[in-house]
Amino acid sequence: MDPKNEGNFASKEATAYWKAVDLYIGGSEHATGHLLYSRFWNKFLKDLGFHNEEEPFKKLINQGMIQGRSNFVYRVLDDEGRGTNKFVSLGLRDQYNTIPLHVDVNIVHNDILDTEKFKSFRPDFADAEFVLEDGKYICGTEVEKMSKSKFNVVNPDDIIANFGADTLRLYEMFLGPLEQSKPWNTNGIEGVYKFLRKVWRLFHDAEGNFHVSDEEPTKAEYKALHKIIKKVEDDIERFSFNTSVSAFMICVNELTDLKCNKRKILQDLIVVLEPYAPHITEELWEKLGNKAGTISYAAYPKFNPEYLVESEFAYPVSVNGKMKMNLPLALDLDAKAVEEIVLANADVQRYLDGKAVKKLIFVKGKIINIVV
Repeated sequence: MDPKNEGNFASKEATAYWKAVDLYIGGSEHATGHLLYSRFWNKFLKDLGFHNEEEPFKKLINQGMIQGRSNFVYRVLDDEGRGTNKFVSLGLRDQYNTIPLHVDVNIVHNDILDTEKFKSFRPDFADAEFVLEDGKYICGTEVEKMSKSKFNVVNPDDIIANFGADTLRLYEMFLGPLEQSKPWNTNGIEGVYKFLRKVWRLFHDAEGNFHVSDEEPTKAEYKALHKIIKKVEDDIERFSFNTSVSAFMICVNELTDLKCNKRKILQDLIVVLEPYAPHITEELWEKLGNKAGTISYAAYPKFNPEYLVESEFAYPVSVNGKMKMNLPLALDLDAKAVEEIVLANADVQRYLDGKAVKKLIFVKGKIINIVV
């Protein structure tokens, strides 16, 4: 599945979702307006006797403004300081007398200008000439407040058309801490888009067929799941959404490496992911055989700390202080047992090259160093 086509679910939530997006992107000005409306209606309902709460919210979080990432082209000036229709690429601008001009960020991709679209950007640029670097026009960049006059406003409709609503939603949370202002950079959205595609592939085989196993998960699979359960449970309480998204990426990479397609793991995973990416998780929830629209009522998976208890450690084995290999050993082994296992290991013997061992230094849960 392509994450930008999250089934029919995107259209169902469109109106409410875009109100939320408008609030988030708009920054504190819009947030203040919505807060005042909420307090007004709360007072109104209290006066009518529908409830007894004085304030509608228990906590107020002022989110930071998402700033724009402006792009510039460099217009060459003539001897009298007048603008020509010649534009020089970023790395070559010092060779000319130039003036920077804002250019529409929607015709710039990875800082490379679409020169044909630029020519239709303004009528007076129709016959523009370009001085290129390696066949490309590289634009300058600067972080500024989003403004139509700076041509750095990003249309959410365009983002959804290219990447899907879940990608936009996740990327907004991934940009940084909720309370801080942060720059929007469409170039970075690809990572979140690829992440959602990886989530989808956990549920499908190489041919794209839905394939989930009812086998009992391994300890490593349970460990990956319960790490994300604990992390998201803690992060949501702190409104630390960006660190949760990072943890989701790590978890999905671990499950991908483990080739995990176990129902017990994947079903709990999408319940945890649902508040962050509601459309794709709803579709996967249905594919798992659940009734449509019920994932938001599913109980949050219970964290079991036993799955995070380490029973084994990959000890770095050094010879005379030089790291040679990693050797996985049980953490409950004593020093004598570790020494016997290490010195009996064929790879260790190869590194010793027949030399007599003077001493073996063992620090539990940290290192093994052999002195020869």
